[in-house]
Amino acid sequence: MKVLNCIYVMVLGYLLMSCAKDLGNYSYHNLVEPEISGIDAELSVLTFSRLQLTPALGEREFSDDAYSFEWKVISMDNDVVTVIGQERNLDYEMQLPEGRYKLFFTITEKASGVYWQQSYDLDVEQATSAGWMVLCSEDGKTRLDMLSDITGELYTDLLKRTFPFEWHGPRKIQQLSVELSEADSPFYLLTEEGATRLGKNGFEWKEEYRLRYEMATGEESFPYEIMAMGAGKIMVSGTDFYYADCMGMAGLYGTPVNKTFRVAPQVGSNVATAMTIVPVAIMYDIDNKRFMGYSPNLATSDLGGHEPLQDLNAMGRLADDFCEIGRNKAGVIGTAFEKFPEGLDFVYMENTKYDPGNGKMAVTYTVLADGNQRYLYGIQLGDMLTYFDCTAVLGKAYYGDISKCTGITQVTDLFAFSSLKNYMYYAVGNTVYKVDLSVLPLKAEKQFSLSGEVITCLKFNLYQKSENISKSYDLVVGSEKNGKGILRIYEGLESEGDFRKVKPVEYSGFGRIVDATYREN
Repeated sequence: MKVLNCIYVMVLGYLLMSCAKDLGNYSYHNLVEPEISGIDAELSVLTFSRLQLTPALGEREFSDDAYSFEWKVISMDNDVVTVIGQERNLDYEMQLPEGRYKLFFTITEKASGVYWQQSYDLDVEQATSAGWMVLCSEDGKTRLDMLSDITGELYTDLLKRTFPFEWHGPRKIQQLSVELSEADSPFYLLTEEGATRLGKNGFEWKEEYRLRYEMATGEESFPYEIMAMGAGKIMVSGTDFYYADCMGMAGLYGTPVNKTFRVAPQVGSNVATAMTIVPVAIMYDIDNKRFMGYSPNLATSDLGGHEPLQDLNAMGRLADDFCEIGRNKAGVIGTAFEKFPEGLDFVYMENTKYDPGNGKMAVTYTVLADGNQRYLYGIQLGDMLTYFDCTAVLGKAYYGDISKCTGITQVTDLFAFSSLKNYMYYAVGNTVYKVDLSVLPLKAEKQFSLSGEVITCLKFNLYQKSENISKSYDLVVGSEKNGKGILRIYEGLESEGDFRKVKPVEYSGFGRIVDATYREN
């Protein structure tokens, strides 16, 4: 028993000596707790603006030598964590997508690893949810600028933030309706090297946005533009015409509609209404030099199983036959020309919302050539069954010889046709001309010249929302001066399309402007 007691005393003594030595290895001090204040509990910021926060930490000094700092956000939608700052004061250009976030400010004592944390609610809203999307060419490369109506600021080269390619040859920037595109990505970027959708949240990009995933064959496509056609959409890629049925979903483009001939870049469709059952579109056969009509539903058995792609004159006869048996209200209306033309070379085609009958039979204008002669045809496109808005299948609305208009042979794509009146505009060099197509003889009337500039874009932006419809009559002009792009908007409703005395709203700071489309909320 005495032996065990001796051992116990020896072990206890050793432990006490070890503890005494161990206590000597620690330097104990009182932790200074920061009193974090000076920042609102709820914060709101626009994308591309700077989030600048300066927290107050109380009377004690928290030096960078002794403490580290971190600002991080966690998305309330997907729990993604993003560190946006590692300094005591935050100065961050907001590049996060629109959404709700939790913002955390953390102070860590370096010596002990002890930390303190304060959280805030952060609401990020888009600075680019409304305004002009301006597609530019910068040394041939595609560049997208945005003139925001939210902030009044110009944001340049937005694609460099989200888009991994440097596609050359920009063509169009389009906003399609929700019915014809995915809700999260209604914008289409079209170039000579590819086409893709862009997301509505900061024009973000994903691999699945590429247009090749909307092609039934999976092939890469290079469309000039994408056009609504009733409940579907159409496009020309290369010299092939494609159709996608979007009834109830964003459908896929099938194989080319045209099998034995090539088509011109632009196509015709009634953009004044989506209320059609058997809509008609037109294309121009550049091999056989003729208009072709396309109505996919004609192939169904309840309509007789007709060929959906026909020479437009043949389709007109079929439309008249439908009228005789009571299947529609009217086949072909109008007497502007006897037959749809053949044997002429294609120059340009454009859809408008102009209807001489003040209805929904909108006119598509086509410029055709015979050597140095230029001819203009206005064709109304309707519905083979005329159930809803359209009162006829086709309309021969306009014909005019525009050969004597100043400089007209120099124009290949700088045309713009009004949706307000029967007016044609075109640009030669730095000058815009107007032709009143209702007054004979046809003559070009100078609207304005831009000193030292070259016009690169001329159009009427066709707005989708009812509150913006009157702006569809405003003339949009993009020009270049000393390598810099300038965008001008000329008011068109009150001026009734006479832009000679209209002072435009002017914006600068762009690249060479190829296209401009207004982004509607």
